[in-house]
Amino acid sequence: MSSDAAMSIRLPPECETALLERFLKAESMALWTVRSARLQDVPPNVYAFLRQHEEDEQQHLAQFETMIGRQPRERERLPTVPRQWPALAVQLYGYESLGLEFATLLVMLRPDLASIREDELVHVDFFEREILRILRGEAAAAEQATVSARAWWRKLPRTLDRYLEGAALDPYRPVLAERILAILEQRFRTTGLFT
Repeated sequence: MSSDAAMSIRLPPECETALLERFLKAESMALWTVRSARLQDVPPNVYAFLRQHEEDEQQHLAQFETMIGRQPRERERLPTVPRQWPALAVQLYGYESLGLEFATLLVMLRPDLASIREDELVHVDFFEREILRILRGEAAAAEQATVSARAWWRKLPRTLDRYLEGAALDPYRPVLAERILAILEQRFRTTGLFT
């Protein structure tokens, strides 16, 4: 199932503000997570990608701040991320995949934001290739990635509930959550993180 399946859920225009607010929060978190990830011991190609990724997230965040008219809450410190690359790759892949699904929903209401969805696709594709590289490589790293995927998955329903908060989204929350979970599960199965 591709993220285009989320397009079959038609949200009314009154959901736009709620989605924009979620994106402001999500892009802020993504920016801080990428900054934290850059401080870890990652492969050189990943470090170079994270630098570009940080620039993308800064641009997205500025765009959402302008649309909504406010800034997200500033963090006092960077979030804690896994130190080992296989676990960190899973976390980045998971959250970028989740971001892609929200971008897909947002583009239905705001086609002018399609470039953000395109950026999310680039991010997901990059981390998917890295996951595949890890899974085809050293057995210990592959095992760490699959264990990390299961741990991340257990937290996902609570994360998704937070992302779907808002009165405008309440009537759609169950079907959105079910659809997004199904798409992400398929993505994790296709890469081999879930067997």
